[in-house]
Amino acid sequence: MRISTSSFYEQNVTAMGLQQQKLFRVQQQLSAGTKFLSPADDPVGAARALGVSESLSLSSQYATSRQRAMLSLSREETALDSATTVLQNIKTLTVQAGNGTLSDADRQSLATTIQSNLDQLVGIANADDGNGQFLFAGYKSASAPFAAQAGGGIKYVGDQGQRLMQVDVARQMSTSDDGRSVFMSVQGGAGYVTTAGAANTGTGVFGSATVVDATAADFGKDFQIAFAGGNYTVTTGDTPPVVAASGAFTAGVPISFGGLQISIAGQPADGDSFDVTTAKNAGTDIFAAIGELVSALRTPVAGGGEAAQARLQNALSTANVKVTNAHDNVLTVISSVGSRMNELESLDSAGSARTLMDEGYLSEIRDLDPVAAIAEFYQRQTSLQATQMTFAKLNSIALFNYL
Repeated sequence: MRISTSSFYEQNVTAMGLQQQKLFRVQQQLSAGTKFLSPADDPVGAARALGVSESLSLSSQYATSRQRAMLSLSREETALDSATTVLQNIKTLTVQAGNGTLSDADRQSLATTIQSNLDQLVGIANADDGNGQFLFAGYKSASAPFAAQAGGGIKYVGDQGQRLMQVDVARQMSTSDDGRSVFMSVQGGAGYVTTAGAANTGTGVFGSATVVDATAADFGKDFQIAFAGGNYTVTTGDTPPVVAASGAFTAGVPISFGGLQISIAGQPADGDSFDVTTAKNAGTDIFAAIGELVSALRTPVAGGGEAAQARLQNALSTANVKVTNAHDNVLTVISSVGSRMNELESLDSAGSARTLMDEGYLSEIRDLDPVAAIAEFYQRQTSLQATQMTFAKLNSIALFNYL
């Protein structure tokens, strides 16, 4: 079969063009460092690479979220550490105020110091993150969560919302705690709080209420101990009240009721009373408790006799228990913050390992083997050069060259 000169020429030109295209493709692969330049080169590989790339992108977003969550929790932890220091100072000053040798002036000085600590505690409760977002305001983070009232006292004006952040595929984490749960709450295991009646005129001073039988029928209820005619009567906070215990009063002899036991020194007057209340019903507002402590210390005792001294001791005891309960609550929140920070570190470690595996798999799918690619490049280059030289030689053959 004869092949015309033009057909021979066209076939060789087409073959060289294909070889040039293949050589150019290898050059592009070497330049990009990838096996496929478009999804059409390897549809299955491209689909796998896309899935792994999306996984890496999500992992990066979760890692960024974890960094932000860690920063927010670190700021909260710093504020709570400061709060525990202030509360510990107040507890120390409360114990110091119970020294019977102190004068009214000394207690006034202590009251001023405690008031300063109270102001500092309010400032901590209104701490922000440096960007105008208040740490303990819940969802209302644009405004300070605690506000001073015209008639005295501090009111919580935030809400109880928890700001959640997606820190992993199946994990949302709270990056804040609202001020009510931090500064106006107590733990479920907090003990009973005893408070002397505001109208007491006797010299009765209560001790701590201790639990002797948590399985007693009335355990967990609120109680009131009332005195009359040298006797005491303990009633529950039920409606109507139910008598839980009664008997002749003897100073220092424990009074038992509802699984509790309490001793009262001194001599209560007729009509005097003491409330023994669960911590959650005794008033959980730490700012109010400290304010009451300041007022008690500023009330003169000199000239009031043993009754005035008894009122002071009872007020100090009540304040000490409330501050202790608040301190324990803040410590519990700090523990929760620390647990969340530890979890974030664990999630970071797992995320880094997952990212490393995904990157290795993506490299296996997409990355070019440079040694094999360079070898192919030189092979195709040599083949193209040989084809070009052969075509040039054949194209120059003609009978006129031999005449």
